[in-house]
Amino acid sequence: MTRGALVGTGAILVTSVLWGTTGTAATFAPDAGPLAIGAAALGIGGLLQALVAIPALRASRDVLRANAATVLIGALGVAVYPLAFYASMAAAGVAIGSVVSLASAPLASGLLERFLDRRRLGRRWTIAAALGIVGSGLLCIAKLRDPAEAAAGTTLLGIGLGLVAGITYAGYSWCVRRLLAAGAGRAAAMGAVFGAGGALLVPVLCITAAPLVGSRDFLLVAGYMALVPMFCGYLLFGFGLTRVPASTATTITLTEPAVATVLAVAVVGERLAPVAWIGLAVIGLALVVLVVPLPGSRAATSADEAVDRRIADGPGAGSSPPTSSPPTHSTLTIPTGPAPPSGRAPVTPPERTRGRERRARSSERRAADG
Repeated sequence: MTRGALVGTGAILVTSVLWGTTGTAATFAPDAGPLAIGAAALGIGGLLQALVAIPALRASRDVLRANAATVLIGALGVAVYPLAFYASMAAAGVAIGSVVSLASAPLASGLLERFLDRRRLGRRWTIAAALGIVGSGLLCIAKLRDPAEAAAGTTLLGIGLGLVAGITYAGYSWCVRRLLAAGAGRAAAMGAVFGAGGALLVPVLCITAAPLVGSRDFLLVAGYMALVPMFCGYLLFGFGLTRVPASTATTITLTEPAVATVLAVAVVGERLAPVAWIGLAVIGLALVVLVVPLPGSRAATSADEAVDRRIADGPGAGSSPPTSSPPTHSTLTIPTGPAPPSGRAPVTPPERTRGRERRARSSERRAADG
Protein backbone atom coordinates (compact mmCIF):
# COMPACT_ATOMS: atom_id res chain seq x y z
CA MET A 1 0.00 0.00 0.00
CA THR A 2 1.40 3.41 -0.97
CA ARG A 3 1.90 6.20 1.54
CA GLY A 4 -0.99 8.19 0.04
CA ALA A 5 -3.31 5.19 0.27
CA LEU A 6 -2.26 4.65 3.88
CA VAL A 7 -3.05 8.29 4.74
CA GLY A 8 -6.41 8.00 2.97
CA THR A 9 -7.18 4.81 4.86
CA GLY A 10 -6.43 6.57 8.16
CA ALA A 11 -8.67 9.51 7.28
CA ILE A 12 -11.59 7.25 6.43
CA LEU A 13 -11.00 5.18 9.56
CA VAL A 14 -11.31 8.33 11.71
CA THR A 15 -14.43 9.21 9.74
CA SER A 16 -16.02 5.84 10.45
CA VAL A 17 -15.33 6.26 14.18
CA LEU A 18 -17.10 9.64 14.12
CA TRP A 19 -20.02 8.14 12.19
CA GLY A 20 -20.24 5.31 14.69
CA THR A 21 -21.25 7.80 17.39
CA THR A 22 -24.43 8.93 15.61
CA GLY A 23 -26.66 6.07 16.74
CA THR A 24 -25.74 6.56 20.38
CA ALA A 25 -26.09 10.35 20.06
CA ALA A 26 -29.60 9.92 18.69
CA THR A 27 -30.66 8.15 21.87
CA PHE A 28 -30.15 11.41 23.77
CA ALA A 29 -33.08 12.94 21.85
CA PRO A 30 -35.74 10.24 22.30
CA ASP A 31 -38.61 12.51 21.25
CA ALA A 32 -37.08 13.18 17.83
CA GLY A 33 -38.11 10.84 15.04
CA PRO A 34 -35.60 9.23 12.67
CA LEU A 35 -36.57 11.49 9.77
CA ALA A 36 -35.96 14.63 11.84
CA ILE A 37 -32.59 13.32 13.03
CA GLY A 38 -31.51 12.27 9.54
CA ALA A 39 -32.64 15.49 7.87
CA ALA A 40 -30.93 17.61 10.51
CA ALA A 41 -27.68 15.64 10.38
CA LEU A 42 -27.05 15.59 6.65
CA GLY A 43 -29.29 18.52 5.71
CA ILE A 44 -27.37 21.02 7.82
CA GLY A 45 -24.06 19.21 7.35
CA GLY A 46 -24.46 19.14 3.58
CA LEU A 47 -25.26 22.85 3.35
CA LEU A 48 -22.17 23.60 5.47
CA GLN A 49 -20.10 21.53 3.05
CA ALA A 50 -21.32 23.67 0.16
CA LEU A 51 -20.80 26.90 2.10
CA VAL A 52 -17.11 26.30 2.82
CA ALA A 53 -16.58 25.03 -0.74
CA ILE A 54 -17.88 28.12 -2.58
CA PRO A 55 -14.45 29.13 -3.99
CA ALA A 56 -13.79 25.53 -5.07
CA LEU A 57 -17.25 25.26 -6.64
CA ARG A 58 -16.56 28.37 -8.72
CA ALA A 59 -13.17 27.06 -9.81
CA SER A 60 -14.60 23.68 -10.86
CA ARG A 61 -17.91 24.92 -12.25
CA ASP A 62 -17.12 23.76 -15.80
CA VAL A 63 -16.40 20.20 -14.66
CA LEU A 64 -19.48 20.14 -12.43
CA ARG A 65 -21.67 21.49 -15.22
CA ALA A 66 -20.37 18.84 -17.62
CA ASN A 67 -21.13 16.15 -15.00
CA ALA A 68 -24.46 17.53 -13.78
CA ALA A 69 -26.12 14.11 -13.97
CA THR A 70 -23.48 12.64 -11.65
CA VAL A 71 -24.00 15.50 -9.18
CA LEU A 72 -27.78 14.97 -9.25
CA ILE A 73 -27.53 11.21 -8.69
CA GLY A 74 -25.11 11.76 -5.83
CA ALA A 75 -27.40 14.41 -4.30
CA LEU A 76 -30.35 12.01 -4.39
CA GLY A 77 -28.22 9.42 -2.63
CA VAL A 78 -27.22 11.94 0.05
CA ALA A 79 -30.89 12.85 0.59
CA VAL A 80 -32.17 9.28 0.81
CA TYR A 81 -29.32 7.80 2.84
CA PRO A 82 -29.88 9.47 6.26
CA LEU A 83 -33.64 8.99 6.11
CA ALA A 84 -33.25 5.27 5.40
CA PHE A 85 -30.34 4.85 7.82
CA TYR A 86 -31.95 6.40 10.89
CA ALA A 87 -35.33 4.84 10.08
CA SER A 88 -33.56 1.47 9.89
CA MET A 89 -32.07 1.97 13.36
CA ALA A 90 -35.44 3.07 14.72
CA ALA A 91 -37.14 -0.04 13.30
CA ALA A 92 -34.54 -2.71 14.01
CA GLY A 93 -32.24 -1.20 16.62
CA VAL A 94 -28.98 0.71 16.46
CA ALA A 95 -26.80 -2.37 15.97
CA ILE A 96 -28.82 -4.03 13.21
CA GLY A 97 -29.53 -0.78 11.37
CA SER A 98 -25.90 0.27 11.24
CA VAL A 99 -24.64 -3.24 10.56
CA VAL A 100 -26.92 -3.89 7.57
CA SER A 101 -26.39 -0.40 6.12
CA LEU A 102 -22.62 -0.52 6.27
CA ALA A 103 -22.24 -4.20 5.46
CA SER A 104 -24.19 -3.85 2.21
CA ALA A 105 -22.32 -0.72 1.08
CA PRO A 106 -19.01 -2.42 0.07
CA LEU A 107 -20.84 -4.94 -2.12
CA ALA A 108 -22.87 -2.21 -3.81
CA SER A 109 -19.80 -0.03 -4.25
CA GLY A 110 -17.74 -2.86 -5.65
CA LEU A 111 -20.44 -3.78 -8.14
CA LEU A 112 -20.71 -0.16 -9.29
CA GLU A 113 -16.97 0.05 -9.90
CA ARG A 114 -16.84 -3.36 -11.56
CA PHE A 115 -19.69 -2.88 -14.03
CA LEU A 116 -19.67 0.90 -14.59
CA ASP A 117 -15.96 1.69 -14.31
CA ARG A 118 -14.67 -1.73 -15.46
CA ARG A 119 -12.36 -1.62 -12.45
CA ARG A 120 -10.64 -4.75 -11.23
CA LEU A 121 -11.49 -5.13 -7.57
CA GLY A 122 -8.63 -7.42 -6.67
CA ARG A 123 -8.07 -10.13 -4.10
CA ARG A 124 -7.47 -7.69 -1.22
CA TRP A 125 -10.89 -6.04 -1.60
CA THR A 126 -12.67 -9.37 -2.01
CA ILE A 127 -11.16 -10.85 1.16
CA ALA A 128 -11.62 -7.67 3.21
CA ALA A 129 -15.22 -7.20 2.08
CA ALA A 130 -16.03 -10.85 2.79
CA LEU A 131 -14.52 -10.64 6.28
CA GLY A 132 -16.29 -7.37 7.00
CA ILE A 133 -19.64 -8.75 5.92
CA VAL A 134 -19.14 -11.94 7.95
CA GLY A 135 -18.24 -9.90 11.02
CA SER A 136 -21.21 -7.60 10.54
CA GLY A 137 -23.43 -10.62 10.04
CA LEU A 138 -22.26 -12.08 13.34
CA LEU A 139 -23.18 -8.81 15.05
CA CYS A 140 -26.60 -8.98 13.42
CA ILE A 141 -27.10 -12.63 14.44
CA ALA A 142 -26.19 -11.79 18.01
CA LYS A 143 -28.85 -9.10 18.06
CA LEU A 144 -31.52 -11.26 16.44
CA ARG A 145 -30.94 -14.02 19.02
CA ASP A 146 -31.94 -11.57 21.71
CA PRO A 147 -35.61 -12.44 22.45
CA ALA A 148 -36.52 -8.79 23.03
CA GLU A 149 -35.19 -7.80 19.60
CA ALA A 150 -36.61 -10.79 17.74
CA ALA A 151 -40.07 -10.16 19.14
CA ALA A 152 -40.29 -6.63 17.75
CA GLY A 153 -42.01 -7.23 14.40
CA THR A 154 -40.14 -4.40 12.65
CA THR A 155 -36.76 -6.13 12.34
CA LEU A 156 -37.28 -7.12 8.70
CA LEU A 157 -38.41 -3.60 7.84
CA GLY A 158 -35.26 -2.27 9.49
CA ILE A 159 -33.11 -4.67 7.47
CA GLY A 160 -34.78 -3.56 4.23
CA LEU A 161 -34.26 0.10 5.05
CA GLY A 162 -30.64 -0.70 5.92
CA LEU A 163 -30.14 -2.18 2.46
CA VAL A 164 -31.53 1.01 0.90
CA ALA A 165 -29.13 3.04 3.04
CA GLY A 166 -26.17 0.90 2.01
CA ILE A 167 -26.97 1.19 -1.69
CA THR A 168 -27.43 4.96 -1.57
CA TYR A 169 -24.27 5.38 0.52
CA ALA A 170 -22.28 3.45 -2.07
CA GLY A 171 -23.96 5.46 -4.82
CA TYR A 172 -23.01 8.90 -3.59
CA SER A 173 -19.49 7.71 -2.72
CA TRP A 174 -19.11 6.51 -6.29
CA CYS A 175 -20.45 9.81 -7.65
CA VAL A 176 -17.96 11.84 -5.60
CA ARG A 177 -15.16 9.59 -6.77
CA ARG A 178 -16.27 10.00 -10.38
CA LEU A 179 -16.27 13.80 -10.07
CA LEU A 180 -12.75 13.66 -8.65
CA ALA A 181 -11.63 11.53 -11.58
CA ALA A 182 -13.24 14.00 -14.01
CA GLY A 183 -11.05 16.81 -12.65
CA ALA A 184 -13.16 18.46 -9.97
CA GLY A 185 -11.39 19.54 -6.80
CA ARG A 186 -12.03 17.58 -3.62
CA ALA A 187 -13.91 20.42 -1.94
CA ALA A 188 -15.90 21.09 -5.11
CA ALA A 189 -16.98 17.46 -5.54
CA MET A 190 -18.03 17.11 -1.90
CA GLY A 191 -19.62 20.56 -1.78
CA ALA A 192 -21.68 20.01 -4.94
CA VAL A 193 -23.00 16.55 -4.02
CA PHE A 194 -23.62 17.21 -0.32
CA GLY A 195 -24.81 20.77 -0.81
CA ALA A 196 -27.42 19.67 -3.34
CA GLY A 197 -28.39 16.71 -1.15
CA GLY A 198 -28.69 18.99 1.88
CA ALA A 199 -30.94 21.32 -0.08
CA LEU A 200 -33.20 18.36 -0.91
CA LEU A 201 -33.42 17.56 2.82
CA VAL A 202 -34.43 21.09 3.86
CA PRO A 203 -38.19 20.51 3.23
CA VAL A 204 -38.03 17.27 5.25
CA LEU A 205 -36.24 19.12 8.04
CA CYS A 206 -38.84 21.90 8.08
CA ILE A 207 -41.72 19.42 8.27
CA THR A 208 -40.32 16.93 10.79
CA ALA A 209 -38.22 19.12 13.06
CA ALA A 210 -40.56 22.10 13.42
CA PRO A 211 -42.23 20.75 16.62
CA LEU A 212 -38.77 20.09 18.14
CA VAL A 213 -37.16 23.49 17.65
CA GLY A 214 -37.71 24.40 21.29
CA SER A 215 -36.25 21.12 22.56
CA ARG A 216 -32.77 21.60 24.03
CA ASP A 217 -31.93 17.91 23.67
CA PHE A 218 -32.85 17.89 19.99
CA LEU A 219 -30.86 21.07 19.27
CA LEU A 220 -27.77 19.69 21.00
CA VAL A 221 -27.99 16.32 19.27
CA ALA A 222 -28.74 17.84 15.87
CA GLY A 223 -25.91 20.35 16.27
CA TYR A 224 -23.42 17.65 17.22
CA MET A 225 -24.44 15.39 14.35
CA ALA A 226 -24.38 18.15 11.76
CA LEU A 227 -21.01 19.61 12.81
CA VAL A 228 -18.92 16.64 13.97
CA PRO A 229 -19.86 13.32 12.28
CA MET A 230 -21.37 14.86 9.15
CA PHE A 231 -19.46 18.08 8.42
CA CYS A 232 -16.03 17.19 9.81
CA GLY A 233 -16.49 13.49 9.05
CA TYR A 234 -17.32 14.06 5.40
CA LEU A 235 -14.42 16.49 4.99
CA LEU A 236 -12.16 13.63 6.04
CA PHE A 237 -14.13 11.21 3.87
CA GLY A 238 -13.63 13.39 0.79
CA PHE A 239 -9.93 13.65 1.58
CA GLY A 240 -9.72 9.87 1.84
CA LEU A 241 -11.55 9.34 -1.45
CA THR A 242 -8.77 11.19 -3.28
CA ARG A 243 -6.37 8.45 -2.20
CA VAL A 244 -8.35 5.20 -2.14
CA PRO A 245 -11.13 3.79 -4.36
CA ALA A 246 -14.74 4.08 -3.24
CA SER A 247 -14.93 0.29 -2.79
CA THR A 248 -11.99 0.40 -0.36
CA ALA A 249 -13.46 3.42 1.44
CA THR A 250 -16.80 1.74 2.03
CA THR A 251 -15.04 -1.41 3.22
CA ILE A 252 -13.03 0.58 5.77
CA THR A 253 -16.24 2.14 7.08
CA LEU A 254 -17.37 -1.31 8.14
CA THR A 255 -15.74 -0.24 11.42
CA GLU A 256 -18.75 2.04 11.99
CA PRO A 257 -21.09 -0.73 13.20
CA ALA A 258 -18.29 -2.02 15.42
CA VAL A 259 -17.87 1.43 16.99
CA ALA A 260 -21.65 1.78 17.30
CA THR A 261 -21.86 -1.59 19.04
CA VAL A 262 -19.08 -0.79 21.51
CA LEU A 263 -20.72 2.56 22.35
CA ALA A 264 -24.06 0.83 22.76
CA VAL A 265 -22.45 -1.36 25.43
CA ALA A 266 -20.38 1.35 27.12
CA VAL A 267 -22.84 4.26 26.99
CA VAL A 268 -26.36 2.97 26.37
CA GLY A 269 -25.93 -0.12 28.54
CA GLU A 270 -26.66 -2.85 25.98
CA ARG A 271 -25.20 -6.31 26.53
CA LEU A 272 -23.34 -8.29 23.87
CA ALA A 273 -23.27 -12.04 23.38
CA PRO A 274 -19.91 -13.77 22.74
CA VAL A 275 -20.75 -14.13 19.02
CA ALA A 276 -20.99 -10.34 18.76
CA TRP A 277 -17.48 -9.93 20.11
CA ILE A 278 -16.27 -12.46 17.54
CA GLY A 279 -17.93 -10.32 14.89
CA LEU A 280 -16.00 -7.27 16.11
CA ALA A 281 -12.74 -9.22 15.86
CA VAL A 282 -13.53 -10.32 12.28
CA ILE A 283 -14.21 -6.70 11.27
CA GLY A 284 -10.84 -5.75 12.76
CA LEU A 285 -9.22 -8.50 10.69
CA ALA A 286 -10.82 -7.02 7.55
CA LEU A 287 -9.02 -3.74 8.26
CA VAL A 288 -5.72 -5.57 8.67
CA VAL A 289 -6.20 -7.18 5.26
CA LEU A 290 -6.75 -3.75 3.70
CA VAL A 291 -3.59 -2.27 5.20
CA VAL A 292 -1.08 -5.17 5.24
CA PRO A 293 0.07 -6.37 1.78
CA LEU A 294 -1.06 -9.84 0.83
CA PRO A 295 1.60 -12.45 -0.06
CA GLY A 296 2.44 -12.31 -3.75
CA SER A 297 0.64 -8.99 -4.32
CA ARG A 298 2.05 -6.73 -7.01
CA ALA A 299 3.72 -3.42 -6.30
CA ALA A 300 1.60 -0.30 -6.49
CA THR A 301 1.96 0.13 -10.24
CA SER A 302 -1.39 -1.10 -11.50
CA ALA A 303 -3.63 1.00 -13.68
CA ASP A 304 -6.14 1.38 -10.84
CA GLU A 305 -3.52 2.84 -8.50
CA ALA A 306 -2.27 5.06 -11.30
CA VAL A 307 -5.77 6.55 -11.47
CA ASP A 308 -5.71 7.07 -7.71
CA ARG A 309 -2.36 8.88 -7.95
CA ARG A 310 -3.64 11.11 -10.75
CA ILE A 311 -6.61 12.07 -8.58
CA ALA A 312 -4.47 12.70 -5.50
CA ASP A 313 -1.90 14.73 -7.45
CA GLY A 314 -4.46 16.40 -9.69
CA PRO A 315 -6.43 19.62 -9.36
CA GLY A 316 -6.91 19.41 -5.58
CA ALA A 317 -9.41 21.46 -3.61
CA GLY A 318 -10.34 24.68 -5.27
CA SER A 319 -8.28 24.31 -8.44
CA SER A 320 -9.32 24.39 -12.05
CA PRO A 321 -9.94 21.22 -14.03
CA PRO A 322 -7.19 19.95 -16.30
CA THR A 323 -7.13 21.37 -19.79
CA SER A 324 -6.15 18.15 -21.49
CA SER A 325 -6.86 14.49 -21.00
CA PRO A 326 -4.34 11.66 -21.04
CA PRO A 327 -3.75 10.09 -24.45
CA THR A 328 -5.93 7.18 -25.48
CA HIS A 329 -5.35 4.45 -28.01
CA SER A 330 -6.78 6.64 -30.77
CA THR A 331 -4.30 9.48 -30.18
CA LEU A 332 -1.23 7.56 -29.06
CA THR A 333 1.91 8.40 -31.02
CA ILE A 334 5.36 6.88 -30.76
CA PRO A 335 8.25 9.34 -31.07
CA THR A 336 10.94 8.16 -33.49
CA GLY A 337 13.35 11.09 -33.23
CA PRO A 338 14.22 13.69 -35.87
CA ALA A 339 14.23 12.77 -39.53
CA PRO A 340 17.65 12.28 -41.12
CA PRO A 341 19.08 15.20 -43.09
CA SER A 342 18.44 13.47 -46.38
CA GLY A 343 14.68 13.45 -45.70
CA ARG A 344 14.51 9.71 -46.10
CA ALA A 345 12.61 7.67 -43.54
CA PRO A 346 14.85 6.30 -40.82
CA VAL A 347 15.75 2.66 -41.02
CA THR A 348 14.76 0.95 -37.79
CA PRO A 349 16.11 -2.51 -36.87
CA PRO A 350 13.37 -5.16 -36.54
CA GLU A 351 14.20 -5.71 -32.85
CA ARG A 352 13.68 -2.02 -32.04
CA THR A 353 10.44 -1.96 -34.05
CA ARG A 354 9.08 -4.94 -32.14
CA GLY A 355 10.10 -3.33 -28.85
CA ARG A 356 8.26 -0.14 -29.76
CA GLU A 357 5.19 -2.11 -30.78
CA ARG A 358 5.18 -3.90 -27.42
CA ARG A 359 5.54 -0.60 -25.56
CA ALA A 360 2.74 0.90 -27.67
CA ARG A 361 0.40 -1.97 -26.85
CA SER A 362 1.30 -1.69 -23.16
CA SER A 363 0.62 2.06 -23.23
CA GLU A 364 -2.73 1.48 -24.96
CA ARG A 365 -3.78 -0.98 -22.27
CA ARG A 366 -2.77 1.39 -19.47
CA ALA A 367 -4.61 4.28 -21.13
CA ALA A 368 -7.73 2.17 -21.66
CA ASP A 369 -7.70 0.98 -18.03
CA GLY A 370 -7.04 4.51 -16.78
